Amino acid sequence: MDDLRELYQEVILDHSRKPRNLRAIAHARRAEGFNALCGDRVTIFLHLEGDTVADVSFQGSGCAISTAAASTLTETLKGRPVAEAERLYHAFHKMVTEGELPADAPDMGKLAAFAGVAEFPMRVKCATLAWHTMEAALHGKGEDGEIVSTEDD
Repeated sequence: MDDLRELYQEVILDHSRKPRNLRAIAHARRAEGFNALCGDRVTIFLHLEGDTVADVSFQGSGCAISTAAASTLTETLKGRPVAEAERLYHAFHKMVTEGELPADAPDMGKLAAFAGVAEFPMRVKCATLAWHTMEAALHGKGEDGEIVSTEDD
């Protein structure tokens, strides 16, 4: 178990130090998220082609968990159907808030590195900020730079 926890910590540290897809996408859906408790900010950019997430990226600043969560989100969602992105959103949220996955959860891959966040309630908002913001962008709730808050996690 200690080896697994160490591997998960390495994934989070790697993505926070060298975030993937840290860039803007022109002509993409976007939403901005802000965590008022700690000051984390993120903008998620989504380029959809039909029912597929053709490209996804982010910009922003925040703690290691917030940055790593945004980075792994982009790697995980790129090229996936929108319906699967929705399932991953709900599974990730349940994993970090309740410490468990739904029975029908898709394969979490590197996202499983965030399972331990459930043990630290103050860090849940950090881990879910990018996901809430992605959900807003997906549903067109952030087209005009609307701020997506994480107050009710």
